[in-house]
Amino acid sequence: MATRERKSSSLTRSSKILKVITKAILDKKGENVISMDLRKIPEASADFFIICEASSSVQVKAIADNVEYEVKKECGENPYHHEGHTALQWVLVDYVNVVVHVFQTETRKFYRLEEMWSDAVVNELDDLPAKPRTVKKK
Repeated sequence: MATRERKSSSLTRSSKILKVITKAILDKKGENVISMDLRKIPEASADFFIICEASSSVQVKAIADNVEYEVKKECGENPYHHEGHTALQWVLVDYVNVVVHVFQTETRKFYRLEEMWSDAVVNELDDLPAKPRTVKKK
């Protein structure tokens, strides 16, 4: 496998892109969303994987497209690479340090990425923390 050079990035850049990706997935009703922190695994090709699933090819496409759109809009980043848009069983959107995997449910069960990278720290991301709101007093 050919190796590639990672872009140097700060933790704040990675944090922002992770938040934008997670929100983009949840906006399109992605399910079983997790992030895997791979930074302590020397063989890992990225720092983070974001994995989610969808119930149909239409939803897989909507999630992947929304991730690309929102990351471009909010972070000014285009993916380094993406693939899977033809079959729409597993779409990969690669931002070098962060790789997004959007699966159809059965395809995710078959490939079991979470088991392959079982040394990673896994966080469930199905709910974003509520944003603080200002309440006007009457």
